[in-house]
Amino acid sequence: MEREKLGSRLGFILISAGCAIGIGNVWKFPYVAGLYGGGVFLFFYLLFLLMLGLPVMTMEFATGRAAGTSPARLLGKLEPAGTKWHWYTPCFLAGNWLLMMFYTVVTGWMLRYFADMVAGQFVNAGQEQVSTHYVDMLSNPGPLVFFTILVIVSGFGICARGLQAGLERVTKWMMGALLVIMVVLAVNSMLSAGAAEGVKYLFVPDFARAREIGLGSVIAAAMNQAFFTLSLGIGAMAIFGSYIGKEHRLFGESVHIALLDTFVALTAALIVIPSCFAYNVETTAGPGLIFVTLPNIFAAMPLGRLWGSLFFLFLSFAAFSTILAVFENIISSTMDLTGWSRKKTCAVCAAAMMVLSLPSALGFNVLAGLQPLGAGSTIMDLEDFLVSNILLPLGSLVFVVFCTWKQGWGWNRFTEEADTGRGLRFPKWIRTYCRFLLPAIIAVILITGILPG
Repeated sequence: MEREKLGSRLGFILISAGCAIGIGNVWKFPYVAGLYGGGVFLFFYLLFLLMLGLPVMTMEFATGRAAGTSPARLLGKLEPAGTKWHWYTPCFLAGNWLLMMFYTVVTGWMLRYFADMVAGQFVNAGQEQVSTHYVDMLSNPGPLVFFTILVIVSGFGICARGLQAGLERVTKWMMGALLVIMVVLAVNSMLSAGAAEGVKYLFVPDFARAREIGLGSVIAAAMNQAFFTLSLGIGAMAIFGSYIGKEHRLFGESVHIALLDTFVALTAALIVIPSCFAYNVETTAGPGLIFVTLPNIFAAMPLGRLWGSLFFLFLSFAAFSTILAVFENIISSTMDLTGWSRKKTCAVCAAAMMVLSLPSALGFNVLAGLQPLGAGSTIMDLEDFLVSNILLPLGSLVFVVFCTWKQGWGWNRFTEEADTGRGLRFPKWIRTYCRFLLPAIIAVILITGILPG
């Protein structure tokens, strides 16, 4: 059976960017940037995006395009005879499944809040009512499971229609709508009284705050945010490399995707931080920033029901773009391993995902007694830890060593593939950096992520 291909370069860029753009861009980036010195953090964030994100993303794309297959077969197809790189393949697959086991649940939260905003449940609500709404959502298993299943069925249903007719067509529309909504929300936020202080807080370097926190902490936070923002290390980008032709060089494509991802992160910050300053609320609330702090702002804001609905629609699109991209990775890998049709694969994987996502959805209520990482932790925290702290950096380390050492695919094969087509060449002068320093940096991220805080 002939392998499907994406219909356009734009589709490839938007789907790949959609995979990278997710919930972390929206709630984590704004408060981390503000907490760690604003412009000081941004400088190091962009530096590490160049140093870490672009090389690893280009390597994922190159291996995917060269192999022309899913991560289930990728290493085995490209590895030198007699080597055992393919032994790592189950970790790629585990990373995609584990990520979706909790990401579908969080996406369900976004949809639930969008529906509640449209229904007017936050109109004239006080702070206590907004806080209670979030607690009630987590403690009630029925709606949590319902919205999770809705996300899973919708995602696999779209992917079942095919690569071009389903995934590419829906992602183009969704990403376009996401970008428009973001700009509208950011403009509205920055026009609020007092919002200028929020913009200053976010973008103007605050060296005093950076020194108070510690420059090492600022650098570490920027490095981690830059590394994890692009969802590298589980083959989620490699699969889209396998769906494109050889008309364009891959480093240039990686630059486009990183720029789009950064635009979304910065625009999300311009939505959140100025609004927090305009309404005099805390900016470092983490997940509560979305589900408690911001609904309070929308409740007090003129036309708050409209702006709140648009915000949670934007959040749902951002999260769902990642869902579709990773679902496609799961589907393609399963098809390669089983030989099943796309529709059968989607049906089986959807059923499996419904079952596997239940522990995360029920971890806040029925299974709240299970606290795998210590008091106060949830099953979702464990799944997130396994993906974010272990599988993403470990997989990225595998890609880097595989692409730069002769015991793997090798530097020459990697750069030949990456530089096929038109556009930006992969910089050859960073070969030594990619062979030695880049793996060392990723190893430090992996070790520090595993060690107790």
